[in-house]
Amino acid sequence: MQKVLIANRGEIAVRIIRACHDMGLQTVAVYSTADAEALHVLHANEAICIGEAPSFKSYLKIPNILSACEITGADAVHPGYGFLSENSKFASICESCGLNFVGPSPTAIALLGDKAKAKEIAKKAGCPVIPGSDGIVPNAAEALAEAKRIGFPIFIKAVAGGGGKGIRIAYAEEEFTKLFLAARAEAEANFGNPDIYLEKMILTPRHIEIQMMGDKFGNYVHLGERDCTIQRRRQKLIEEAPSPVLSPKLREKMGEAAIAIAKEAGYHSVGTVEFLLDRDHNFYFMEVNTRVQVEHTVTEALTGIDIVAQQLRIARGEKLAFKQKDIKFTGHAIQFRINAEDPNRNFSPSPGRLEFYVPPGGPHVRVDSACYSGYSIPPNYDSMIAKLIVSGHDRKNALARAKRALQEFHIGNIKTTIPFHLDVLGHGAFISANFDLGYIDGLVAGGYEFGSSSEPGV
Repeated sequence: MQKVLIANRGEIAVRIIRACHDMGLQTVAVYSTADAEALHVLHANEAICIGEAPSFKSYLKIPNILSACEITGADAVHPGYGFLSENSKFASICESCGLNFVGPSPTAIALLGDKAKAKEIAKKAGCPVIPGSDGIVPNAAEALAEAKRIGFPIFIKAVAGGGGKGIRIAYAEEEFTKLFLAARAEAEANFGNPDIYLEKMILTPRHIEIQMMGDKFGNYVHLGERDCTIQRRRQKLIEEAPSPVLSPKLREKMGEAAIAIAKEAGYHSVGTVEFLLDRDHNFYFMEVNTRVQVEHTVTEALTGIDIVAQQLRIARGEKLAFKQKDIKFTGHAIQFRINAEDPNRNFSPSPGRLEFYVPPGGPHVRVDSACYSGYSIPPNYDSMIAKLIVSGHDRKNALARAKRALQEFHIGNIKTTIPFHLDVLGHGAFISANFDLGYIDGLVAGGYEFGSSSEPGV
């Protein structure tokens, strides 16, 4: 591996380029016409335009990406996250073209990308799974019968789902069929696959994920957990590590479960196993993300391990340089997603030109971004401006540092989630870590105004 083409954009493309350069690798950026002045284009050794602004005409256009590899002589492709990162067909085509795909094998991606098959792997690995249907439910009538067996409330989920799409919640038999058909239609429209399975809804859960990695020689480690419970409509907003509710014993048990799943799937690369944790601290397998996560930065701050560099090293055939006993967790780290969104208009997108962009700094503050003053955020992609990662010797210290850093973060003249984050930092429920997956959605549904001086219920 000598020259890596990054088949992505935004902050993750910048992040990967930096890791490559640290390792002495050459880089190729690809960009759409909307991203001609993007930061990843400026940072890479070479850059090539692959199409028009819509993703399906550029970042999802496999022939264009392969042509860019041929033109530039790139011998490896890093897919980042989103776009083609979990597309087994793309990974397979890269391999057939002699390109090193920086990620797991096409077989592992296909296996774990199918949520029903992934659930079977988790069962074989001895990991607790959420009660649900035995694979795909073929039609509304059989699905309703299965839902009655499992019991309401129940999740109706797309096999190929992601990003909160293709998911409905049925609280009663009367509404089930309508929601089932809606989930199928949304899954077909977004993923080209209408297949649906059912899962029992775990009440008041927390979302806990385990960062793991394995090399091509059968060596595996986990890097602890991330608590991703602060979400809006299943879109993560704040992630932290360690989780404020996990005991060392439970952390070890969940880490072992994640590694067992990776071994069962023959997985090699970095990846994340996601779990739901119920009020009694029972955990259940949800899914595996076969790519680097947006929130990998939290784990890097906690462990000091460069996860993207490890991903590259595994891809070029190196053994892991450390064992589980070598992994140390130091302090507490929190990530805040700074998005171009208006929290008080149901988090509606707020694209536009950044008249000024002044990120925070100082000790234990990290900002991953592809933005700068004068940059125009295009409306064609996700609304992320930056990721703010802070760390401290404990959670209280990290929260104090987060408040300072967020107050230093100045972006104009668009709406951002900075006021939302500052607001949440003052909530008693967040400070005491007494919240679940429905916390933010409950505030939004109740008409709470983010940025107000009082916390909910005051």
